[in-house]
Amino acid sequence: MRDTHSIHKNWFFCQGLQKTNQMPEQCQRIEIPHNAVDVPFNYFNEQDLHQDFTYYYPLACHENDLVKQQIMRFEGVMCNAHVYVNGVLVQQYSDGFTPFDVHLTPHLHVGENLIVVTLSGVENPNIPPFGGMIDFLCFPGIYRDVSVASFDAVRIENIKVETCNVLTQPSVNLKVMLQELAPYTGPLNLTFTLVDPDGESIATEQWSVATVTSEALELNVFSLDKVQLWDLDSPKRYQVEVTLSGMNINDCYRTLFGFREAEFTVEGFYLNGSRRQLIGINRHQSYPHVGYAMGKRAQQLDADIIKYELGFNLARTSHYPQSPYFLDRCDEIGLLVFEEIAGWQHIGDKAWQQKSIENVAAMVKRDWNHPSVILWGVRINESPDDHDFYTQTNAMAKRLDSTRQTGGVRCIQNSEYLEDVYTMNDFILTDSQLNPAAAVNLRSPQNVTGLDNPVPYLVTEYAGHMYPTKRHDCEVWQNEHVMRHLKVLDASFANPNISGAIAWCLFDYNTHRDFGSGDKVCYHGVTDAFRVPKFAAYVYSSQQSPDNGVVIKPVTYWTRGERPEAKALPLVILTNCDYVDVQVGSGESRRFYPDRGRFAHLPHPPIVIDQMNQGDLPLGDWGYTWSDLKLSGYVNGEKVMETELSASPVPTQLEVTVQTTELNAHCGDTTRVVLKALDQKGHLMPYFQDVVRVEVSDNLRLIGPGALSMEGGVASFWVRAYQGGQGSIQIQSQVFALENIELMVKECLVEKKDNKEVQHG
Repeated sequence: MRDTHSIHKNWFFCQGLQKTNQMPEQCQRIEIPHNAVDVPFNYFNEQDLHQDFTYYYPLACHENDLVKQQIMRFEGVMCNAHVYVNGVLVQQYSDGFTPFDVHLTPHLHVGENLIVVTLSGVENPNIPPFGGMIDFLCFPGIYRDVSVASFDAVRIENIKVETCNVLTQPSVNLKVMLQELAPYTGPLNLTFTLVDPDGESIATEQWSVATVTSEALELNVFSLDKVQLWDLDSPKRYQVEVTLSGMNINDCYRTLFGFREAEFTVEGFYLNGSRRQLIGINRHQSYPHVGYAMGKRAQQLDADIIKYELGFNLARTSHYPQSPYFLDRCDEIGLLVFEEIAGWQHIGDKAWQQKSIENVAAMVKRDWNHPSVILWGVRINESPDDHDFYTQTNAMAKRLDSTRQTGGVRCIQNSEYLEDVYTMNDFILTDSQLNPAAAVNLRSPQNVTGLDNPVPYLVTEYAGHMYPTKRHDCEVWQNEHVMRHLKVLDASFANPNISGAIAWCLFDYNTHRDFGSGDKVCYHGVTDAFRVPKFAAYVYSSQQSPDNGVVIKPVTYWTRGERPEAKALPLVILTNCDYVDVQVGSGESRRFYPDRGRFAHLPHPPIVIDQMNQGDLPLGDWGYTWSDLKLSGYVNGEKVMETELSASPVPTQLEVTVQTTELNAHCGDTTRVVLKALDQKGHLMPYFQDVVRVEVSDNLRLIGPGALSMEGGVASFWVRAYQGGQGSIQIQSQVFALENIELMVKECLVEKKDNKEVQHG
């Protein structure tokens, strides 16, 4: 039986390429996941990342260990990893975004063995995504989990679960890949068990094979009368368990999957036979200060933010495969995923292209059982056409997984259409104030494709760099940022040929000096780098049903003098209410309805108050007393929410939001803390400035500096757990009272039994 242990502790780290058969004395003890170079949030020297690094892991082996076949698995190493076992180069792997295995046993001996991993942060032009300029940073390090598993002579290497005829006569087709780790002859027996979402075993089948084969065993094993579907609102997951037995052979592999039918058509995207308008967001996998090196809880939080806080139903993994923890969470909560290979505009030579084709295979094999993944991206983002190259990437994805469609993200019109879905980055929307009648919010799909007939079509990027916005930018800028997102989103709903649109992007991110705002940050997000929403984020959360949460978000700081000519209009209110009553001071309230004239296709258009419909409502007209503003939202005739903005805000409360107060030690577990300066009405104070000092107990580590400047009234940070026991975070403000957060850090052994993660306290 396989026995898998995650190994996070007792790693050692050195800068530069060091000896591969002996660990230098100057090495630093670290834990995985690890970022080779922590960087300031902005204005750092990106050349600090462009160097080589060496990791060491002493592995003790007893005689019993060498009876088994030991496999070390790396989930993600950035980049161009070379793995040595006792001084012998055993494995080389260039892709920094997909996993790889290292067969240790032939090179081990009784006693202490030395595992050495060298990697490079140098952007090697022979390896995707490098070779040209890329608008993101690749942070070097062993930044995802590492594990060691023990096997007998034969193991189950992978399983592919294909669901068929989901809506009529559901069945399961299995492809099982076996791997011979040591010489073995003799028959093998396989047992397949299907477990439903309630944990009940509902079907079992057995097969025998004469011997190990390099070809996948393909078996139609189940035909079912009825299944529970995986859907956005009810993401039901089943489990397949495959056990392998033979002479001294015993292995078990479990994987989760879902019954669902996903298809892009010329009439839009259909999930389980129902058309779903895709409202998506692009996500990078980076975090402030530590780059890619964040563990399970942080990855899960991003999925939760995307679906629950912001209301998106799809995430694109721009521009590379991302953490399995992120995808697992998408499966769990019902968030669709468009996953693509690594790259940005540049196509290299034939050897480079061959590596990219191999990257397609690695991505598909890793993630083919995720029900959330509905589209494979088999084209380098925004690259030129290349018939031979993209014929091969598309064919590779199709050969490995015929159940999903393919797409290829481009930014050029009349591009060669080789994939199933024409995916296009559309940044046509520009400043239309000079000639609003001539404004174009999205291109016509057939004008883009240049084809005679419509084809499945998806907008994969918009907004972003066309109007970069910081969370604390002035109100006029924020208002325009919001309107641009609204216009494109409305245009995507207007054309039934457009399956949906994916906004650029989820959060602000670090980048090269050739992009961004000069401080190595692209301020393209609908949230800041710490995932704190900007006004534009509420464009999307307001499109949800009020049953999922009522939204009333006026796009204003509500102060005279913030805008040119001291005007408060237009006042945009992002809401999913049927109407909103607006009251200024103690005056009479006026009722305003969503602007379906300008945004006729949105589920929930914004309310826009301007000189045309203001009437006698004194919304900040010059000469009037500046008064409080009260907004009352109604759904089905009932008041469901009321919010009030103060005319004279004063600092009243430091709101402290902690993601969790219970953490696990030694596995990269983190908690995010967000500090907000609120006024007497409970609203963020956009110009509040304070320096906050943060101290943590010895068993925790603060990610980033201990002195934080509140920008736009907010300061945010993550804290990582190390040793178990009681922990604490102390927050010292110059304005507010001292805050103390108590945490409990649990010592736990994380291992995997039968391919399933188990935590032992």
